[in-house]
Amino acid sequence: MNCYKCGCELSGHDFCTSCGADVSLYKKIIYISNRFFNDGLEKANVRDLTGAIASLRQSLKFNKNNVEARNLLGLVYFETGEVVAALSEWVISKNMRPKKNIADDYISMIQTNPTRLDTINQTIKKYNQALTYCHQDSLDLAVIQLKKVLSLNPRFIRAHQLLALLYINGEEWEKAKRELTKCMQIDSNNTMTLRYLREVDEMLLPEEGMKSGGKKKSRSNEVMKYQSGNETIIQPANVREGKGVGSLLNLGIGLVIGIAIAMFLILPARIQTEKAGINDELRNVSEQSDAKSATIDELEQQLSSVREENETLQQDLQAYMGKDGNLEYYDLLTKAADAYLTDSSDVMTVADYLEEIDVTRQEEQIEISESYEKLYNTLLALIGPTLGDSYYDTAYEQYTHVNHQEAIPNFEKAFKYDASNGDALYYLADAYRSVGRTEDAKEAYRQVIELFPGTLKATKSITYLEELENASQ
Repeated sequence: MNCYKCGCELSGHDFCTSCGADVSLYKKIIYISNRFFNDGLEKANVRDLTGAIASLRQSLKFNKNNVEARNLLGLVYFETGEVVAALSEWVISKNMRPKKNIADDYISMIQTNPTRLDTINQTIKKYNQALTYCHQDSLDLAVIQLKKVLSLNPRFIRAHQLLALLYINGEEWEKAKRELTKCMQIDSNNTMTLRYLREVDEMLLPEEGMKSGGKKKSRSNEVMKYQSGNETIIQPANVREGKGVGSLLNLGIGLVIGIAIAMFLILPARIQTEKAGINDELRNVSEQSDAKSATIDELEQQLSSVREENETLQQDLQAYMGKDGNLEYYDLLTKAADAYLTDSSDVMTVADYLEEIDVTRQEEQIEISESYEKLYNTLLALIGPTLGDSYYDTAYEQYTHVNHQEAIPNFEKAFKYDASNGDALYYLADAYRSVGRTEDAKEAYRQVIELFPGTLKATKSITYLEELENASQ
């Protein structure tokens, strides 16, 4: 036991030997909490779970940091089917003692099993739905839901008790007693279970609880009663032999009593038995109908999912097979590679195939593989310098003949295929400037300055760029 003030271990004295705090009352509180914990443990060992819960709660009232009591309370809750309450206690316990706490194993046992978690959720939902049916006076549906709950969690005491109460309401005493017996096997001292069981026993054996405390009846009036299923049999305990009118009178009385028993006891019991059988059949049919409805809903969801997947696949197939689909691009690239391998000097043919590939659409709408992009760049690098020189020669001849508008696209291609050709970029900028494309000229001059610094082209580009910027102000 540690001091509540400084945390040091306490001795047998009524004060802390470290900080001097008075711990006499604190020790009493801890002792009382441990006493209630031991009492709860003893009750749990004999399956008196209700008493164990009460004792463990008292223990936590005196010492909320009693981790052992909190863990045991969670186990008792779990045993009674109250999984949510059990998890709450274990989570609190884990926060109080993060290390070397068995509550961590309990939580992991539940949370690491998705099937068990789903079962717990379904149990809670179905139990709440059963309560809703009870409030709506749909008792048959409530019984069906509770049976489903108990199939998922057979130790859920509250579900057993509610199902027994519904059986009591329907005067199905045997079924009610079976459910209450299951409750007693789980929790032997549950107050509500004992109260329901007493009422059921009184209906099944009405003479059992009666004691001989009144006036003595004469032996001639004594009768013996016993229960056979739902039927109460009344039999004279002592039959005297009589003669004459007395014997006939007794015979008549017996006949009347027999007819009365048949009319008022046996026949209603038979009718009740038949009704119970019919109700069982109706419930079975309802359960089968619910199962079929759930199966139909599941199949409809699967069909909808398959349809959506089919539409997606159709769209993907259309994208691959369309005019500008992936197959079209792969075909063009294959033809370009084949042309280069056949005659590496025929760069113009390879260039024609590459120029047919719409790079902009490819980047925005068509997903290409890494190998496709690598092959494309490889071909571009192989034919680039030669193709760039060809376009540059054509463009320069046009430029020298002052055909600047015609020279622009050839200069653009020359620089595209050979990015090291600074002259192509410089003359492209100059051609832009001469035809009035000022913004394009500025951008081209900036690229010359950035890509080819320290050259004569860069120096001239700086001068022309300043003139264009001054003219635009």
